[in-house]
Amino acid sequence: MTSILTYTLKNLPSTSKWALKFSVRPLSCSSQLLAAPAAQTKSKKTLAKPNIRNIVVVDGVRIPFLLSGTSGLLQRTSVPKDVVDYIIFGTVIQEVKTSNVAREAALGAGFSDKTPAHTVTMACISSNQAMTTAVGLIASGQYDVVVAGGVELMSDVPIRHSRKMRKMMLDLNKAKTMGQRLSLLSKFRLNFLSPELPAVAEFSTSETMGHSADRLAAAFAVSRLEQDEYALRSHSLAKKAQDEGLLSDVVPFKVPGKETVTKDNGIRPSSLEQMAKLKPAFIKPYGTVTAANSSFLTDGASAMLIMAEDKALALGYKPKAYLRDFVYVSQDPKDQLLLGPTYATPKVLEKAGLTMNDIDVFEFHEAFSGQILANFKAMDSDWFAQNYMGRKTKVGLLPLEKFNIWGGSLSLGHPFGATGCRLVMAAANRLRKDGGQYGLVAACAAGGQGHAMIVEAYPK
Repeated sequence: MTSILTYTLKNLPSTSKWALKFSVRPLSCSSQLLAAPAAQTKSKKTLAKPNIRNIVVVDGVRIPFLLSGTSGLLQRTSVPKDVVDYIIFGTVIQEVKTSNVAREAALGAGFSDKTPAHTVTMACISSNQAMTTAVGLIASGQYDVVVAGGVELMSDVPIRHSRKMRKMMLDLNKAKTMGQRLSLLSKFRLNFLSPELPAVAEFSTSETMGHSADRLAAAFAVSRLEQDEYALRSHSLAKKAQDEGLLSDVVPFKVPGKETVTKDNGIRPSSLEQMAKLKPAFIKPYGTVTAANSSFLTDGASAMLIMAEDKALALGYKPKAYLRDFVYVSQDPKDQLLLGPTYATPKVLEKAGLTMNDIDVFEFHEAFSGQILANFKAMDSDWFAQNYMGRKTKVGLLPLEKFNIWGGSLSLGHPFGATGCRLVMAAANRLRKDGGQYGLVAACAAGGQGHAMIVEAYPK
């Protein structure tokens, strides 16, 4: 990351109270597999608020997301290191030796040891939390310039000894005599050597996220074919964006001991026939979530240079976007673990005084195809809105022609701590390219949490 700083069931239930409501309204995206070019949007009102500082994104970068860094930002923006007031990074699976990875990365990137840095964790919205913490620090007048980002290294996650082995090792360290040590060693058993492997599972429910996604897809009557179609869409659009050079936030990264990587390597358009051959990954044998319609474990890092608008202009920068209203939400982690976008989207729109029709660009985190399509159905349901959200009417159907048209986490990858910054930069860059004004970024996260933010294009 220093481099990016410096450049449930054996069988699915046949019906459920949700399935009864949604099975009669199947969603298929096959007719809209590829997105149509977005039309240029007429200028709308700005979301600037009186007596509140405008917060802008000057630029953002990420290293290629790789199957299982701020120097790149400094090189891209040429920002003097001594101008940066504070650094915040998000991460999920922490290494004990670098528990405050933001501080270690900042020092490794050559920032002054007088520049404070801290690390946040909020599952898949950790870098979202880093960004919004930066917004709060700038809006309150505490700082003018903050670097925010995230990092995840899934190819080298910490693996712990078993609890019994850990206890024995700690007790051995405390033992004062040889007799005490020998007594402890006599209790050793071979099964003590069994490691504790990390799992993407909820502590409160002991359920893996994939298992929850499978149940959610069943509850909303999302078919296996629909999920495969959506995954194919994601990979196809990502490949098109990559080939056309639209993923401009990616900076080259030299993998230690290997070659320099210049692009995301998880983009792999396949065919529905090939995808249909894969077996269920979580609920076997009747589940619908597979490796092909799930996001994959990914290494990656991202960083953004966030400033007060007046400071950015004084330094001679032309910002890319304003960071406007944002919300965080939480709901039941058992049955609504992945529905964060459904709950967060209407709240952030209401907070900003906007409607779905005002949004020119949607960038949602794709944990699973089933998760995305279940959110589509929940947002387009009066019944769900009235029974679960306390709303009189539905949120509305998301327009695919504006939705994740440069690919998403299913195809680009999902380094847990870094995805939020990728979503915001994708929204900002799409707005600049297509002439839109408002983007809406949303993501779900472990613990039944979620986040949404409005991004406004900076005037050209």
